[in-house]
Amino acid sequence: MAEVKPLVQMLDRRYKTLKSQRTNWESHWQQLADYMLPRKADITKKRMQGDKRTELIFDGTAIHAVELLAASLHGMLTSPSTPWFSMRYRDPALQQNDVANEWLEASLDQMYKAFQRSNFQQEIHELYYDLVVFGTAAFYVEAEPNGIRFACRHIAEICVSENQDGRVDTVYRHFKMSARAIAMQFAEPNLSAKIKKDLEDDPYKEHDLVHVIYPRSEAGGKASKDKPVASVYYTADDKQLLSESGFDEFPFMVTRFVKDSVSTYGRSPAMTALPDVKMLNKMSETTIKAAQKQIDPPLMVPDDGFMMPIRTTPGSLNFYRSGTRDRMEPLQIGANNPLGLNMEEQRRNAIRQAFFVDQLLLGQGSNMTATEVLQRNEEKMRLLGPVLGRLQAELLQPMISR
Repeated sequence: MAEVKPLVQMLDRRYKTLKSQRTNWESHWQQLADYMLPRKADITKKRMQGDKRTELIFDGTAIHAVELLAASLHGMLTSPSTPWFSMRYRDPALQQNDVANEWLEASLDQMYKAFQRSNFQQEIHELYYDLVVFGTAAFYVEAEPNGIRFACRHIAEICVSENQDGRVDTVYRHFKMSARAIAMQFAEPNLSAKIKKDLEDDPYKEHDLVHVIYPRSEAGGKASKDKPVASVYYTADDKQLLSESGFDEFPFMVTRFVKDSVSTYGRSPAMTALPDVKMLNKMSETTIKAAQKQIDPPLMVPDDGFMMPIRTTPGSLNFYRSGTRDRMEPLQIGANNPLGLNMEEQRRNAIRQAFFVDQLLLGQGSNMTATEVLQRNEEKMRLLGPVLGRLQAELLQPMISR
């Protein structure tokens, strides 16, 4: 076994600390995903690809509300059909310079083309899902030979730490990668003996890797690439260093929906709605059982006088002793369906309010004037103003700058 380098030992020790600090959040995130984002319910439960994930869901109100809020944020902030950011000079004198303004317009046009050629739209939409459900989302921006690549990282993969200003400046990502993909990304001499063996015998076998991005000043010395932000890959099992490089600026945008002053991770509308969501699903399950009993009720059968078994299919015959007055009767359970349905609707309304559904769908009629449309959009933006301010500071501005 290769000797573990001191840098990897230090980074792995810090990773275990951040992982332990995240333990309570993991169980919370798992419940949120189980009820509102089942396709990402892989946090404390490890499931096979293609496994069914909706066994706890009896009502889809919360899932649809999540989809609506994520789509609304996407349309309001980073719409693919309309320009969503602009640039100007800090120096007022440059704003009056026609040549400088032409250069700025050309730069802005190139930036929009770079976004359009990349996978930005599909990945930013995933970020809004994570933000609405988990309250924390991580967006990775990496340069490629042909442009820019974006990636929204699953909340289960990342651990983060903040600096003194409350900004995330350290990200640990624990993920899986096949042996052949590892060999394609990293130099052959850096691969561990286990990866080299699997590369020959089973190239599709996956291995656990850890990617660490942190300020270079916290490292014990200078790396091969002397950049202010360090980037280190190593294997999770045998702690083999795969690569050590760096970035000129922090490549991760970690944004929170809302956040208190003592927590590193954010909170979300889904956390607010979780009690109502769990209650609604339980009530729906009970209502379904009550409806089944009413439509196909249990039968009360005398203990004597009938030929068993009892047949309940259409057109079936049941024989009983001639001359007896005993009959089969349905069991009257006395269910009050309207009461159950009214209580369910109350929970649905509470869930919709938590996800701003009523406000986002306000005024969707076809008889609105242009002025009404502008006012409705302004109301939506004002409603989500505090959230949009945090998104601008933690996601949009750093991403555009990078």
